[in-house]
Amino acid sequence: MSCMTSTETTSFSLPFQAQWSDMDQNGHMRTTAYLAAAENSRMQYFAARGFSSQEFTRLAIGPVVQTDEIHYRSELRLHDTAKLEIQLAGISPNGARFCLRNSFVRGDGKVVCNVTSLAGWLDLGRRRLTCPPPPLVEILQALERTDDFVELTSPITPGSAVQAATTSYGPGSKMAVLSNPQEGVLL
Repeated sequence: MSCMTSTETTSFSLPFQAQWSDMDQNGHMRTTAYLAAAENSRMQYFAARGFSSQEFTRLAIGPVVQTDEIHYRSELRLHDTAKLEIQLAGISPNGARFCLRNSFVRGDGKVVCNVTSLAGWLDLGRRRLTCPPPPLVEILQALERTDDFVELTSPITPGSAVQAATTSYGPGSKMAVLSNPQEGVLL
């Protein structure tokens, strides 16, 4: 099952400023602050493309992160500003799994930190990985790709036990989920 379509790519970035609550005892931005900013920017990207938290609630799906990898290159200190960029680092053919990279870039162009997150789409009722509606796959595909972009595998494959969910995502659109909870994995 493939949800992929061809779209034009676009960049997405947000301004960022390190604040007091982001600091650790060493006077630079703490790990959890980078993760929180990355999560927030992803949700702002989805909302700006028509998938607000209310829309995710209506669709009964949501993003779920399996792993976060943080690569520090420099420091952000109190009140330092940066641009927080999002790029697509990978996606599965059916859109069920994806990898996003958030880069914190200072005004001088130096990348301070990269947060790379491997994620998928969780069916909130069944608590299993699901294939998202095509418009959501398209907005992921629209993101500018990283230089090391890869096609990811997905546990939702042709021939596996899948069924269409009852939730409708528009004309002719259905969500596929694993019908056997024993086969399903979150990512």
